[in-house]
Amino acid sequence: MPDKIPFQQYAATRIYTPAVAYSPDGRLIAHVTNTTGQFNLWTIPSGGGIPRQLTAFNDDTVRGIAWRPDGKEILFNADSNGTEQHAIYIIPSSGGVPKPVTTAKAQHYLATTPYSPDMKTIAYCGNDVTPENMEIILRDVETGESGRPFPAGGAMYFPADWSPNGRYLTAGKLVSNTKQDIFMLDTVGGEVLRITETDDEVVFAPGPWLPDSSGFYIVTNQGREFTGLALYRLAERAWTWVETPEHDIEQVAVSRDGRVLVWAVNEGGASRLYGRSLTTGNPLALPDMPLGVIDAIDINADGSKVALIFAGAKEAPNLYEFDLRSGEMLALGQSMIGGIDPAAMVDPELIHFPTHDGRQIPAWLYRPVANLPPSGRTPVLLSIHGGPEAQERPRYNYMGFYQYLASRGYAVLAPNIRGSTGYGQTYQKLIHRDWGGAELGDIRQAAEWLRAQPWVDAERMIVFGGSFGGFATLSAVTRLPEYWALGVDIVGPSNLITFVRSVPPHWRSFTRDWVGDPEEDRDMLIERSPITHVDAIRVPLLVIQGANDPRVVQAESDQMVERIRQNGGDVTYYIDPEEGHGTTRRANTLKWYQMIVDTIEAKVPNDA
Repeated sequence: MPDKIPFQQYAATRIYTPAVAYSPDGRLIAHVTNTTGQFNLWTIPSGGGIPRQLTAFNDDTVRGIAWRPDGKEILFNADSNGTEQHAIYIIPSSGGVPKPVTTAKAQHYLATTPYSPDMKTIAYCGNDVTPENMEIILRDVETGESGRPFPAGGAMYFPADWSPNGRYLTAGKLVSNTKQDIFMLDTVGGEVLRITETDDEVVFAPGPWLPDSSGFYIVTNQGREFTGLALYRLAERAWTWVETPEHDIEQVAVSRDGRVLVWAVNEGGASRLYGRSLTTGNPLALPDMPLGVIDAIDINADGSKVALIFAGAKEAPNLYEFDLRSGEMLALGQSMIGGIDPAAMVDPELIHFPTHDGRQIPAWLYRPVANLPPSGRTPVLLSIHGGPEAQERPRYNYMGFYQYLASRGYAVLAPNIRGSTGYGQTYQKLIHRDWGGAELGDIRQAAEWLRAQPWVDAERMIVFGGSFGGFATLSAVTRLPEYWALGVDIVGPSNLITFVRSVPPHWRSFTRDWVGDPEEDRDMLIERSPITHVDAIRVPLLVIQGANDPRVVQAESDQMVERIRQNGGDVTYYIDPEEGHGTTRRANTLKWYQMIVDTIEAKVPNDA
């Protein structure tokens, strides 16, 4: 029987977040990684070399990053203890003490390119004046004075990119996950132009500019199920399609000289990288990535190299660089430090199972090949992703949690139930105002599919999830109690009435159409809430909650646990005082998932 490797070795990872940016001269790559145990700002030479840590936060988590056009400083935003109250800082790229740009306690996000080309203005957004409104703020670098040129009423605006000539600033307006518009500020005269002239439920997201400022790329699904790439030209005040794959385009980057265009496509959950020379029109020779996900890409100024954050099914997110001239693919970081041979891990299989309304639900199956029980029938974890408008993808999830379970003889089925992204807008919108509705039927059918497999032990099935996946877990153990031996809920809502009333203020403009109205839809929300059906729970439950969670507040877990305990149920409850909607510190992530695997192995042991 193969050696049983402890979970700590699977969890021994350095994580690189979806933040990567070449310096203006292309010599350095700024990125964010948790080498120190917290996500801090680092730089590394292009082509490889010794990385340099610029921030040394323990409580604060660095999120977005951007270079000043002369390369002398880097802007970034960070929040403390998972509160998602982001401040913006500036730090010399050579090192030094971060200086705050914002001081108000609010959410602040940087523009994709926050510095105007003349370096006189910084663009970001914040809800520091009215918590419900995310406003675009233009800050004068010299005086510190700021203006708010975009309309504010009940909206969420996010700045995107300055045109290379400095005249225009593009911005996105988020109405909902499936309705987003593009606006543009003309700094000559201060007029704000609406670029996307439609009131339909369509996604429009601004992308990079052409080097001559004559237009910019957009990502949209207008008239389509999937997002494609288009080019908007100012002279025509219109856009035309550039790429229209039957999958979603996710990442787009253009070299500053305008010669190279690179984009990533989500093909059934896995990423594929594409590119084109904009001078010849010919496709670029890009690497065939292994099964996994491209989280972020950037191109250096002369279009000779592409930096990307890539996560594989057997590798945690890592920093890579591809040389377009030599064809060399170089790993600049090392995300896997546990010493586990990738050959000892399993590749997930993409399967589909039928559901109650004739649809085929895609799912990733991690099937064990070692430590199988003598009966040949293995316990299974059904993992429901968060979002819900997100996607389960083939990546090294949860500090290697799936791979660890597979090594111990447990299978993992991770479905993309209705509401998931990546399968078209119609599929994604099925979850709107239907939480706890038809998607619970998908979960039932996943359990039935598992029961029908001859290698599955139907008496040892576990349901697991975080955020919306936590809600789905609570729905499963309360409304489908006959299927499970254990439930694991991480930061999941338990009461849809209290949940919609406690979401962050800037979410409230779309929560009604997303989940429901607490007054108009009261009966439906009560019926769909796990807390309503708490008396039906038959199995042990582990609940983990961040005390600082601004999205699913602690009261959501408190009320569920209290009711279970009043009923004499078996529930274990852990509240992390240092975290919010998930973890930011590596030590706390390890604590959470060690607790989860210990609970699984104690409550649903594999008899191998």
